Amino acid sequence: MPHHNSVFHAVLKLLPWQVLDEAVERHAGAERARSFSYKNQLVAMLYAQLSRSQSLRHVVAGLQSHANRLYHLGIEPARRSTLADANRDRPAAVFAELLAMMIERTHRGLRQTMQGVTYVIDSTGLRLNQLSADWAQFSAKACGMKLHVIYDPGAGCPIYAAITAARTNDITAAQAMPIQPGATYVFDLGYYDYAWWAELHAAGCRIVTRLKSNTPLTVTETRPLERCGPILSDHVGRLPQRQARNRKNPMSEPVREIQVRIQTGKVLRIVTNDLNAPAQEIADLYKRRWAIELFFRWVKQTLKITRFLGTSENAVRIQVTVALIAFLLLRLAHKAQAAVSSPLEFVRLVAANLMHLRPLQHLHTPQPRPKDAPGQLNFLTP
Repeated sequence: MPHHNSVFHAVLKLLPWQVLDEAVERHAGAERARSFSYKNQLVAMLYAQLSRSQSLRHVVAGLQSHANRLYHLGIEPARRSTLADANRDRPAAVFAELLAMMIERTHRGLRQTMQGVTYVIDSTGLRLNQLSADWAQFSAKACGMKLHVIYDPGAGCPIYAAITAARTNDITAAQAMPIQPGATYVFDLGYYDYAWWAELHAAGCRIVTRLKSNTPLTVTETRPLERCGPILSDHVGRLPQRQARNRKNPMSEPVREIQVRIQTGKVLRIVTNDLNAPAQEIADLYKRRWAIELFFRWVKQTLKITRFLGTSENAVRIQVTVALIAFLLLRLAHKAQAAVSSPLEFVRLVAANLMHLRPLQHLHTPQPRPKDAPGQLNFLTP
């Protein structure tokens, strides 16, 4: 019978371990741990995400119960206090650097061409309990952080991620994001800043977003519409000359406002700097924002980052970063096999078979039932 490594081992083989070693060298240097390595810590946290563990005790107990399966990974189960201390004290930048490299490699592997690429920008809140109030207090009764993401719906993966305090404005985080010249960027009202729009426009990017209800548009051209469609109007015009009382609006180029009625009956004012594309194409681009909402829901519900294994800022940052690394590993592992077409079903099968000895290609097939040992009674047989 051929030998197979565990499903967990097969997933971890997709990690660029050399990148982790280089990141440890840069950020930890001579202080890097020897008895409990960064590799040990990463594997333990990935196990937490893929097994959907609810506590550090659950993580440690699970790894200890499968200690013989960890031999080929070159790691050993850790104590709960050791893992908790590592998450609290070790620089989260080590794992952030690994995530950045994983994002680059995954995106390059999933996307065949960079022409006509569309990116969606948004953020989601991560609610924390009062044990994190000393650093994550947002209001009198709420604590939290924000995850800011640039998402590629065509590839089905993020291309950028950043974690900030919950009180950080979305536009502040967006101003630190990398801009790819010529790409299309779709975002909502949280990124309402004419100066940032002007930067995107100057880089040759196409912008698709919404206008606030109280923003006037000086119309210079009205375009004809198709009959019986959701598009209510198509105007070319200019935004207000001033963004605030004493600030000149840097977005002085003509823009286009398309009013569209959605299924709920609400009318949206979609604005773009693309003066040539069909109005329906612009409306369809704005609808692609839904892809990033599905991504946030998937990460929160499937990888369980609504429940945190630590209370310090560093521990929370590490867990969220490792959760995103787990997402990318699952995307790569799903692509590497052809037996399970549904990504969600694949993730469920990985979680159910995480420490079983079987190849990824055979996750959907039942394991053979072991024969009874000599002299063993089979109580299932009448």
